[in-house]
Amino acid sequence: MFYELAAPTWGPEEIEAAKAVIDSTFTTMGAQVKAFEAEFAAYHGQKHGIMVNSGSSANLIAVAAFCFKQDRPLARGDEVIVPVISWATTYHPLQQYGLKLRFVDVDLQTLNIDVAQLEKALTPKTRAIVAVSILGNPAALDTIRAFADAHGLMMLEDNCESMDAELNGKKCGTFGHLNTFSFFFSHHISTMEGGIVLTDDDELAHLCRSLRAHGWTRDLPADSTLYQKKSNDHYEAYRFILPGYNVRPLEIEAAIGREQLKKLPGFTAQRRKNLKLFQDLFAGDERFIIQRENGKSSAFSFTIILNPALKPNRGKVFEALAAADIGYRIITGGNFLRHDVLRFYDYDVVGGAVPNADLAHDYGFFVGNHAFDLTPQITRLREVLDPVCR
Repeated sequence: MFYELAAPTWGPEEIEAAKAVIDSTFTTMGAQVKAFEAEFAAYHGQKHGIMVNSGSSANLIAVAAFCFKQDRPLARGDEVIVPVISWATTYHPLQQYGLKLRFVDVDLQTLNIDVAQLEKALTPKTRAIVAVSILGNPAALDTIRAFADAHGLMMLEDNCESMDAELNGKKCGTFGHLNTFSFFFSHHISTMEGGIVLTDDDELAHLCRSLRAHGWTRDLPADSTLYQKKSNDHYEAYRFILPGYNVRPLEIEAAIGREQLKKLPGFTAQRRKNLKLFQDLFAGDERFIIQRENGKSSAFSFTIILNPALKPNRGKVFEALAAADIGYRIITGGNFLRHDVLRFYDYDVVGGAVPNADLAHDYGFFVGNHAFDLTPQITRLREVLDPVCR
């Protein structure tokens, strides 16, 4: 395809790292995972990193950790404030732990949660908030964290789409009590599958480590406050303290991740160069609503919402893109309220409607961004859209 939605970022270094793990014959979670956790956490200035097998699993154990913490854990029926546009597995763990979701519309310009509605979203049952930075563009994370602190809420920052983005000189994925990342093929760095949870909180980190591996104590430090060690080592070696999962990563994924992390600054720099070209070509054109950058985007992709006031025909736009061999897709998961799975959820909608999310759903799409020069592709995108949107 002339302009793909996603592209590989591996070089010979990743292949050699993978081969070295295979040659070692030690492939399950071990020294490479431990090293990658430490390096990724250090890159973000965080104390703890807990690698898992996907960003979705990172969200799962993060929500679970909030439900098992000693002081004021989340409980069934508690309410969580969430943006209405995100990926499905931002929401599913909340539903699976019996929490009620309070959906808030997005700001049409940034596609992130409309923080002007946060106070309206708050009720006596509100216990947590989820912050999501959509497609590389930082949400108002400082405002969201201040809101969480002011009201005693736990904050989960789902940063699976926005690795290496920054707000006020601070990396995204460091504003929450727990912060999650994804290393899926199409994301900023890739370990095939994979994800990680970052935190500065010792208890939450220990909970995540136990939940990652069967609710086991094996990965916990000797001074963990989650349990008191007993004298019989025969049983202590196989002691389960939480209803956990098996979402452990592989050594090969971590070894690849260590090489990818070295390249991340260069990847991000190129993505931002591509973003600048996209902004130069599309900003200020009333036919197109593009994401207004908040902070420093890491530009996962380029979003376009066709201005509904001009009565565009999105079907014809898609036909033109397909004819030009340009890939496109829905913006993240679109308006999540419009998916069939909502019948399983306990939820309500702040303000009763989400008009901006509907516009993004009905008139929006995104095209890819990659860690190499996309000047020909972005230029061609503009050439294709210009006549069909007149």
